Amino acid sequence: MTRICITLGIILASALFNLTFSQNKEISIQEGSGMFSIEGGLKHEEKIIQVFYHKPKVFSKKTRVLMVIPGSGRNGDSYRDSWIEESEKHNLLILSPSYPEKDYPYEGYHLGGILTDLNIRENVKFEQNSNQVFLNEEKVSFNINSNTKQWIFNDFDRLFDIATRHLKISQKQYDIFGHSAGGQILHRFAIFHPKSKANRIIAANSGSYTLTDFETHFPFGTKKTHLTNKDLKKSFAKKLTIFVGELDNEHSKGGILLRSKTVDKQGLHRLARAKYFFETAKNKAKQMGYKFNWKLKIVEGVGHNQRKMGNAAGEFLFD
Repeated sequence: MTRICITLGIILASALFNLTFSQNKEISIQEGSGMFSIEGGLKHEEKIIQVFYHKPKVFSKKTRVLMVIPGSGRNGDSYRDSWIEESEKHNLLILSPSYPEKDYPYEGYHLGGILTDLNIRENVKFEQNSNQVFLNEEKVSFNINSNTKQWIFNDFDRLFDIATRHLKISQKQYDIFGHSAGGQILHRFAIFHPKSKANRIIAANSGSYTLTDFETHFPFGTKKTHLTNKDLKKSFAKKLTIFVGELDNEHSKGGILLRSKTVDKQGLHRLARAKYFFETAKNKAKQMGYKFNWKLKIVEGVGHNQRKMGNAAGEFLFD
């Protein structure tokens, strides 16, 4: 019995050491630019999310946190790099999580995991010499994932908590910026996950939107999702700013633009769709008598360019 207890103690001690080592390794954040990894959220624990960061030289316990969500390229390193100047100038900790496409496809990334079993790949057609892809809505099928704890929106608060705990930062909230696919994620984040610790949310140059419309099916509306009028009251209270480039219009060739019968009602380019989404939400809030904290910002002289949109967001947030 004594030998068994000793052996069990050794095993437990070893497991504890490995767990502690793994946790410390995951959250190692040094001055300058680097990368650490965290595991995925609920039901994604075996998946690894790389987090590219920049810790400024003037770092202190009062350093603010800015999370940067990449587009469909999942290139957190490039998105992080485009914010280094602002990081040093404004004393910001930059965190840019990269979700691998093989583990987080369109429904798991752009749509935040709200859908499962989406058969989109066999029902889209890319137009040659164009950035447009056409969706056959008649053949698309999916299921709504009603378990909100499995959505990737939960990862942002978790990442914030991991970083602030490790660095002993005193901040209780973070700002967050996303461009293109990242913009899609963040406007849905504001709508479907309003209880987050995010303070200011900037969703830039989204290709398509989920309208605050209970008559239109997800992902282009909120019909048959868990969302209620009461939930929208909290969503409209969030500090969401829709950023869109003035030149991200019908002449833009950047990114991928989804086209279909339903989404085209929002407009035929990103500038038109951003305006349509914002006005729809504004009218909805007015109709319901809810406070409306959302803003629309059109960035002059900029198209579908994450660096230039990031520069404009930096000025908007911190100058």
